[in-house]
Amino acid sequence: MSRHQAGPDVVVVGSINADLVLTVARHPHPGETLLGGGGHSTPGGKGANQAVAAALRGARTAMVGAVGDDAAAPVALSLLREAEVDLGQVAVRPGPTGLAVVTLSETGENTIVVVPGANATVDPGWVERAAPLLEVAPVCVLQGEIPLESAETAARIAREAGRRVIVNAAPALALPTELLRAADPLVVNEHEAAIVLGSAPGTARGAEPPRAPTTPEEATAMARLLLAAGARSVVVTLGGAGVVVVDHDAESHLPARPVEAVDTVGAGDAFVGALAAGLARGLELANAAEDAVAVAAYAVAHPGAQASYPRLGDPLP
Repeated sequence: MSRHQAGPDVVVVGSINADLVLTVARHPHPGETLLGGGGHSTPGGKGANQAVAAALRGARTAMVGAVGDDAAAPVALSLLREAEVDLGQVAVRPGPTGLAVVTLSETGENTIVVVPGANATVDPGWVERAAPLLEVAPVCVLQGEIPLESAETAARIAREAGRRVIVNAAPALALPTELLRAADPLVVNEHEAAIVLGSAPGTARGAEPPRAPTTPEEATAMARLLLAAGARSVVVTLGGAGVVVVDHDAESHLPARPVEAVDTVGAGDAFVGALAAGLARGLELANAAEDAVAVAAYAVAHPGAQASYPRLGDPLP
């Protein structure tokens, strides 16, 4: 029997990239040239990262997206295949696969420039073709590296079928009202939280944009405002300060697991994928977030993005 014969637990609608990873002692200043290392390609893309993370945590996972017909496509799909993610709704388009150029410093901090490539072709029509998956999977995961109207289409199909929608507003972007209202939870870091709130319904035009929260208390207050703006639940990730989880019934702060940072690339996606897997197997939001915090800490302590994600049997911090 195929792993996916019973239908997926999690469907991720999103980006698939090849990551070009460069290593430097420190990040360059504007106009500065530094010598670096690396230069190798690895699989990436927020959607693909989240799908791999969910699959490795035991969720039957399907991916909806697109790659190009270039030499980067096999690299981009390699760990999705290894994790047994269903790729039946991944299109092959003429042109390049999505590309992310990652610059990683010795302290584990990164900067990323993303070129959408085939991800820009994931249009609402392609998402509509995946409706049979979205209608049966308990959890649908969305991010901001495909056209927003396509994410809205996926959210509508999943919500109409009574399924749960995780919206990761990353890269930082203003969310359409309907996508915000579908989010259960909305997952944002501190900067993304401020941007989403600044564009949310009821925010006065020309008003001073909200300041990114720096403490769990400030993040909890901002999460309450995001709930009031329409999100069904909110998770704010704060790096070393942990995670805040807020819904209409409860609020909690989950401290970060202490690890030595090796590589932060893809750690947020590890969190989202693990969160989706936990919710799909019936965990309450705070409990699923607790597991996801440990998965993200494991990823930070290991090099790479998808390659750093733990399997179910791996000991977590």
